[in-house]
Amino acid sequence: QVQLVESGGGLVQAGGSLRLSCAASGRSISSDLMGWFRQAPGQEREFVAAISRNGGTTFHADSVRGRFTISRDNAKNTVYLQMITLKPEDTAVYYCAAQSQPLRITNRVVTTDHNYDYWGQGTQVTVSS
Repeated sequence: QVQLVESGGGLVQAGGSLRLSCAASGRSISSDLMGWFRQAPGQEREFVAAISRNGGTTFHADSVRGRFTISRDNAKNTVYLQMITLKPEDTAVYYCAAQSQPLRITNRVVTTDHNYDYWGQGTQVTVSS
């Protein structure tokens, strides 16, 4: 079974940048759909971004498009989320997730959290004004 560990979260002022990493171990994730989700206090978990197995197709939520970029390095078994121009409303725990089944990479599929079967513990991102 794969284990996912997020890192790179922290405190940053509005307008700043962070890069989150999701390091996988136990097996290769080169055949997995990978995604990032986030959950703010008192809020439901929401989709942030997703990337296909070879990195050829990406999806980003409307709220982060143009500011966040998902990428992957299969040689390093790692997925990244580059975040720029951060806003206070980006404050949340960010989770990395993996889907090992060969699902179609449509917007409906990749934005649904129950389609992912492996999750990391999360990393806190706090953006101050």
